Amino acid sequence: MQNPKGACLIIGAGGDTGSAIARAFAAEGLTACVVRRDRHADTLEELAASIRAEGHQARAYPADARDETEMHNLIDRIEEEVGPIQVAVFNIGANVRFGITETTPRVYRKVWEMAAFAGFLMGHEVAARMLPRERGTIIFTGASASMRGNAGFSAFSGAKHALRALAQSMARELGPKNIHVAHTVIDGAIDSNFIREHFPDVDQMRDEDRILKPEHIAQNYVMLHKQPRTAWTHELDLRPWKESW
Repeated sequence: MQNPKGACLIIGAGGDTGSAIARAFAAEGLTACVVRRDRHADTLEELAASIRAEGHQARAYPADARDETEMHNLIDRIEEEVGPIQVAVFNIGANVRFGITETTPRVYRKVWEMAAFAGFLMGHEVAARMLPRERGTIIFTGASASMRGNAGFSAFSGAKHALRALAQSMARELGPKNIHVAHTVIDGAIDSNFIREHFPDVDQMRDEDRILKPEHIAQNYVMLHKQPRTAWTHELDLRPWKESW
């Protein structure tokens, strides 16, 4: 059964930021269509089921965002089963740290595929559906590496720089067609499983508001979607109040 309000597509709907974004847009009445690779199918369905248990609409779509055919078929399926995609969020991280001599061509290529090429495929497919309707929002999640290439992050920074350039190009092309394209710079540690496992002072960081909360990031994504077109934001940076930059 289709949702008359349409769908929100979240590519990279992990257990923290991605799931918070899905919940936030589902609470706005859209069907959250959450996407991760097949090996995460069980946890993906658990996320969708938990959103439905809260009284909202959600569906799980296991797919490889790096595969052109899978992405084309995925977007077609969502538009047919759920309704028009009103919001598309690209939220794949692919954060790895290797010195330049330890960064193999395979590592560099895989990080680029996940964090840059997959973003292009989503933008390419979603824009083709939004253009005839002349409406929609496309959001790309960036990072500190989108703005500066720090030591040890050649692969990650290269991919995130490419994603930012893609977002800028799409915004200039699609903005005049009434499609809002935004890029967010998430500059700081996010309260996630990775941070909880590797930062022993995470509880103190929470107490002092020195860590980004996924639900607060998600609130900003909803804000971007709801902005009037007389005052669209293209790039939004989010960081805790004590984060140095």
